[in-house]
Amino acid sequence: MAAAFGWGALGGSALLLGALVAILWRIPSRVLGMVMGFGAGVLISALAFDLVEEAVETSAGTGGVAAGLLTGAVVFFAGDALIDRMGGEGRKASDGSQAEGSGLAIVLGAVLDGIPESIVLGLGLLAGDGVSVAFIAAVFISNLPEGLAATTGLIAAGWARSRVLLLWGGVAFVSALSALLGYVALDGAPPGTIAFVLAFAGGAILCMLADTMMPEAFAHEGRLVGLFTAAGFALAFALHTAQSPA
Repeated sequence: MAAAFGWGALGGSALLLGALVAILWRIPSRVLGMVMGFGAGVLISALAFDLVEEAVETSAGTGGVAAGLLTGAVVFFAGDALIDRMGGEGRKASDGSQAEGSGLAIVLGAVLDGIPESIVLGLGLLAGDGVSVAFIAAVFISNLPEGLAATTGLIAAGWARSRVLLLWGGVAFVSALSALLGYVALDGAPPGTIAFVLAFAGGAILCMLADTMMPEAFAHEGRLVGLFTAAGFALAFALHTAQSPA
């Protein structure tokens, strides 16, 4: 259980690290776009080969993968829409648009974005093979630019630096708890249930990427972000291939 909590905390800590970097140094908008595009590519590869592929293999023909993908996407879409109406729509923006939103909604939105991937980190330990190097790298690399961009926007919106650090520290803690929950709640669950949860997380993460992270990256960098997304995908795929048995 401690390992699940630790892996979840590691993934979430990238948000805090990104916040610290944004507080100490001014990050150019184009650099933010490049890093966000790279992180999106890493996460796309990881959810394809470490979530959906694993879900298909785990289900062993019992089904549930397509249902999990669709359910995860719909649940995230609904939760994100609710948080947007509460005032959390610009939570990842770097232009200070958070000033027009609700602090509570921004916190809830940050938590919503991180829960699916954290649960998967806990699930990885149940398989007995340990956490996927490619997936933990994907979570860390994708969270880093999120912390960078959102912190830049929050400070521009007038948030105190201490409040920003408290926000990301809290999200990192919730990420650790989510990983622990994934480990405890699904210990002993049948393969079909595990496959559904993996696919559910994949659908939620994919929806998050299309709805928030990739549009934000394109807004910063433009067409060049596509090259960085492809580079991130290639890196994560190489890590997956290196870890997979021959």
